[in-house]
Amino acid sequence: MRTISVRMVDETAGVLDTSARLLRLLSLLQTRPDWSGPELADRLGVTTRTVRRDVDRLRQLGYPVDAAPGVAGGYRLGSGTNLPPLLLDDDEATAVTIALGTTTGGAVRGMEEPALAALTKLDRLLPPRLRQRVADLRAATVGMAGPADAIDSGLLVTLSQACAGQERIRMSYVDREGTPSERRVEPYRLVSTGRRWYLVAHDVDRDDWRTFRVDRVVGADRTGHRFRLVDPPDATELVSRATAVAPYRYTARVRVHAPVAVVRERVPPTTGLVEDDADGTILTTGADDLDYLAGHLIWLGLTFEVLDPPELRAHLAALGAKLAADHVAPRTE
Repeated sequence: MRTISVRMVDETAGVLDTSARLLRLLSLLQTRPDWSGPELADRLGVTTRTVRRDVDRLRQLGYPVDAAPGVAGGYRLGSGTNLPPLLLDDDEATAVTIALGTTTGGAVRGMEEPALAALTKLDRLLPPRLRQRVADLRAATVGMAGPADAIDSGLLVTLSQACAGQERIRMSYVDREGTPSERRVEPYRLVSTGRRWYLVAHDVDRDDWRTFRVDRVVGADRTGHRFRLVDPPDATELVSRATAVAPYRYTARVRVHAPVAVVRERVPPTTGLVEDDADGTILTTGADDLDYLAGHLIWLGLTFEVLDPPELRAHLAALGAKLAADHVAPRTE
C-alpha cells in the first residue's frame, strides 16, 4: 500500500510538471514567430525529443503549431481561429494593463479606442489582488507627457513583426529635407524616445546601419525575404547619436569630470551621447548655436573640459571673461 501511494504521488508530480512545461512552451511560442527545436529545448531544460512530444500534445489539445523540417526548420503558432489565450504572469499582466492605460492618450494614432477596449476587457479578467495592485499604481501616477508625433498603429505593427521575424521590408521614406526615397531595409529594433519612434535597420542598398523616424515612413511592406543579423549595433546608442549629434551644425566632445551615472542622470539619450572614459566621462552633443551649447554645458553644474570644437572653447572663454567683467564687485573707498 505504501508503494502504491508513493507511485501515485510520483505520477501526479509528473503530470503537473508536464502541464507546467506545456504552458511554458505555449508562452514561448507566443513571444516570437519562429523557434528552433534546440532553442526551445534549451529554454525548457529538456531534450529536443521531449519538445517534439510536447508539440504533439499541444496539437492534440487543439493548438495549431506548425513545424518546418530540416536544419533551418522550427516551430511556430499557426494561424486560425483556435489560437490559445495569452499567458501572462502577475508582473506581465500588470505591465500590459499600465501600458494600455498610457496608450489611451498616447502617440500611436488609431490606438486610443482599441487600447481602451482591451484595457476594459483585461481589467475584468484580472484577479482581485492584481486589480487592486493596478488600481493603486494608477491612483499614484500622474502623467506629464508633452506633445508627441502621432504614427499609424498598423505601420508600427508591421515594423515590429518584421523586426521579430528578421524579415526584409520595402518602404517609402521622406527625409528631414522632404526628399522621398524607396528603401530596402533589414529591420533590427524599434526605439521609442517618448516623443518619437525610430526604426534601426540595415539599409541594403547603402550597406550601412541607419535610423529612420517612423512618422516619416509613408508605407512599408514585408517582402517575405528572411535575413540573418550580423554584428548589429547598439540600437539606443545609434538613435542617440543620430538625434543628439548628427543633425546639427556643431558637434561638441566634452570631458566631464564626473561618473557616467551622474552625467546620464542629467543628459537624456536624445540630448547627448554619454560614454565612459579613463579620465572621466565623454559627452558628445550637438547644436546649431554656440550659445545654446555653452548654456547646456554650464547648466549641467559639473566640471568639464571642451575637447572639440575649438570654436566652443573660444566662445566659453569669451563668455566667461564677459561674465567676470559684468559682475566685478564694486570698489570700496
